[in-house]
Amino acid sequence: MAKCDICGKGVSFGIKVSHSHRRSNRTWKPNVVKVKAVVNGAHKTVHVCTRCLRSGKVQRAV
Repeated sequence: MAKCDICGKGVSFGIKVSHSHRRSNRTWKPNVVKVKAVVNGAHKTVHVCTRCLRSGKVQRAV
């Protein structure tokens, strides 16, 4: 799974608990998309989470 190249957000791990309280491992995956962005004046493809896209931390290439 890809990580966000801007904030470093990645996969989180935890425990899923059923109604009968049986426990098993699970993961929470971030919403990471591949975007063409302007990085140091050059167009580059980067993995960015949607939170960074919405907050304007990434300038998309036109």
